[in-house]
Formats: sequence, structure tokens, C-alpha cells
Amino acid sequence: MGKPKKRTSPRKTGLRRSHLVVDLARRVNARSPVKAFTTKKEFGKKSI
Repeated sequence: MGKPKKRTSPRKTGLRRSHLVVDLARRVNARSPVKAFTTKKEFGKKSI
């Protein structure tokens, strides 16, 4: 099955697939000891 890229009106944020995924990832991070990737800024990838 295809995943939604955008749903209905283009001005509505929160319905983009990327936004839905980030929202789920944040919910996981609130509880789980295993952290899910959210955004580059939030996740703080360490440079060597």
C-alpha cells in the first residue's frame, strides 16, 4: 500500500508523512529507552 505524501489541503501541516513520522518518533522517545530518530537538530548526531 502507498503511504500518504500529503493529505487533502496543502496548507494543513501535520498531515504530511514526514510530520506524522516525527510525531510518532517523539511519542516513542518520551517513553522508550530506545530512542527513535526525529530531526537532525533534536537528535544531536555527534561528529567525530
